[in-house]
Amino acid sequence: MSTEVQQDPWEPLRRHTPARIGIGRAGTSLPTRELLDFNAAHAQARDAVLTPLDVAALGADLSGAGWAWLSVQSRAAGRDIYLRRPDLGRRLDEASLEHLRSLPPEPSPESEPAPAPLDLVIVLGDGLSAVATQRHALPLLSPLKQALGGHMRIGPLLIATQARVALGDEIGAVLGARAVLVLLGERPGLSSPDSLGAYLTFGPALGRSDAERNCVSNIRPAGLVPELAAQRLAWLLREALRRGLSGVGLKDDSERELLGGP
Repeated sequence: MSTEVQQDPWEPLRRHTPARIGIGRAGTSLPTRELLDFNAAHAQARDAVLTPLDVAALGADLSGAGWAWLSVQSRAAGRDIYLRRPDLGRRLDEASLEHLRSLPPEPSPESEPAPAPLDLVIVLGDGLSAVATQRHALPLLSPLKQALGGHMRIGPLLIATQARVALGDEIGAVLGARAVLVLLGERPGLSSPDSLGAYLTFGPALGRSDAERNCVSNIRPAGLVPELAAQRLAWLLREALRRGLSGVGLKDDSERELLGGP
């Protein structure tokens, strides 16, 4: 009788992906280890959705890095309402709306006689994974600021709770920004509970559709690392302002530029 141990042919492939491939079986069920791993990943995904954003801690980190920030709230008064009523997460509550309207205009360069519109407003939203925003927003903002090189008029940084992507449309419109960038926790998966998405919209206004946005997704150390995401977003921002559009009309050719192509 041979005592040679047969190597699992799936094992080399599993080293290259977090996807659940070749997990085997024990009778008609999953092996115990795989079942426990699945339950743990499912619990992490649920926690990512339900864990609130620690605004004070995130704000302290932003202030320490030299960012001035404000906090706003959507019309969804709590997490349960946010999950059941996506429409309320797309609009500011009255207190936040009045606060933004009362802000003094950003100072213009001395060479411009009249106040110039903001080029960009950045919104940090909790979305469906506050964990992603808590962990990866600042690591993305720092290289993004460097990649933009100080050539844009950026308005106040806003931390938004119970926020959907479209909340940035109202914020950008109220502040008179040419473009808005929303950094938002994406819907968690069983292998990625902390994935951050970045959504760029030129000409923010109520009623914008998803087809009018550019999205850079899966921003995290195990996905698209923040430094590369920052380069891609900087390219999209410059092109959106130059061409006056975003969404399906703006194709992401950032890799060509980064590789030295025309």
